Amino acid sequence: MTLKEKFKEIIQQTKPHWHKVDSESCEKIADEFAIGFADWLDINFKLNFTNNIFKELLKIYKEEKGL
Repeated sequence: MTLKEKFKEIIQQTKPHWHKVDSESCEKIADEFAIGFADWLDINFKLNFTNNIFKELLKIYKEEKGL
């Protein structure tokens, strides 16, 4: 499931009061994604990278995870 789909699911669950989306649920999704990316990065790459490399790695990670 993509990040977008995960956030849409939360919004769907709170319809018609989507403005009352649970911030803790959103934070959990973001944290899980960040931790997952950090773990993946640590496992796959043990080097220092520039910001451009991190953007490319994030793209690869998202593609591999179907996000």
